[in-house]
Amino acid sequence: MGVSEVRRTVEAVWRIESGRVVAALAGLVRDVGWAEELAQDALVAALETWPRDGVPTNPGAWLTAVGKRRAIDGLRRRTLLDRKVAELGRELGDERFTPDFDAALDEPITDDLLRLVFTACHPVLTPPARAALTLRVIGGLKVEEIARAFLVPESTIAQRITRAKKTLSDAKVPFEVPGPEERGERLASVLEVVYLIFNEGYSATRGDDWMRPQLCADALRLARILQGLMPDEPEVHGLAALLEIQASRTAARVDAQGQPILLLDQDRRRWDRLLIRRGLAALDRARAVDGPPGPYALQAEIAACHARARTPAETDWARIAAGYAELARVAPSPVVELNRAVAVSFADGPAAGLAVARALVDEPALAGYHLLPSVIGDLLAKLGRYDEAGAEFTRAAEMTGNERERALLRSRAADCARGLAPSR
Repeated sequence: MGVSEVRRTVEAVWRIESGRVVAALAGLVRDVGWAEELAQDALVAALETWPRDGVPTNPGAWLTAVGKRRAIDGLRRRTLLDRKVAELGRELGDERFTPDFDAALDEPITDDLLRLVFTACHPVLTPPARAALTLRVIGGLKVEEIARAFLVPESTIAQRITRAKKTLSDAKVPFEVPGPEERGERLASVLEVVYLIFNEGYSATRGDDWMRPQLCADALRLARILQGLMPDEPEVHGLAALLEIQASRTAARVDAQGQPILLLDQDRRRWDRLLIRRGLAALDRARAVDGPPGPYALQAEIAACHARARTPAETDWARIAAGYAELARVAPSPVVELNRAVAVSFADGPAAGLAVARALVDEPALAGYHLLPSVIGDLLAKLGRYDEAGAEFTRAAEMTGNERERALLRSRAADCARGLAPSR
């Protein structure tokens, strides 16, 4: 392997393994900020070592081992310092706590990723900071990727992450899954974080690949763990249902060359029926709890409509449009409204959908959101307004940071320039 190829391998491994590495280190040092620093140190070591020595057989374990060695060195230094301070304190009549380093190393770990999520979602942080920090330390996402997920400036996300780590450290927040009495207040943020991690894996904001399946797998695993941990919470099951059903399409969403395949063009025989059954079962569990459905359960209901349709023609678009209308009422969002525009276009025609989408063009939160001009372009093309549609697809291509999606949008713009209905 050449140096450039090894560096690309290091970056790919980091994308996949960073969450587990940070979580394992946080379980040892009980400090999320320090754990991320240790993981970054391990990444630097990989960039220095692997081009010379080759990529190890288990690169994730290698990164974790390097991070743990540096953590052990740091903990020993801190232990020695604390012991010296304790000795000085006794001389002054002031007894201080001396940490039990060996006990910290030997403590059993149940699920570090889940503990990391709950730690990052501690009430001492603001909800936006909780989500941004967890996406950073678990998903291994860059600041600009998180900014796109939140539709806010990069500087805002960078400040949130820095302040969040400092706040957790200053408050000495324990690295643990909270007791039952504290779980409820953190649940909304935990679910949001898991949802955003899955979305980044399902449609990557940047890079050469349209999907990052490992992020989807991590989010799905966390959702299943949450189901076992909080079986009486309907939105836990609603989120799990949504992710199971969405994940069922993974194999059908790209072709052999990694190019995106949009929903209506997917070979539904490749949808994973086991995941769909799991998702529908989780949705039944969410419905079994008294009370109106929450945002995740409503999204799962919409996903279930697609899952039940064996062909695109069988899709109940009227029901999906009604589902988005209810979702917009429960959890108003310009992105939800954009999705409603698509559903309305299938239920009532492209002109009706275009009217809904056009109403969003001045929405500040969607100013840099490439899917808005993409949807508008698609609806204009269906109305035969190819020149306008091509301009929208070109604008969308300039906005997206994902290379696969950019190529698809440019291809659609080229079709419009030739006066053709764009291929999907």
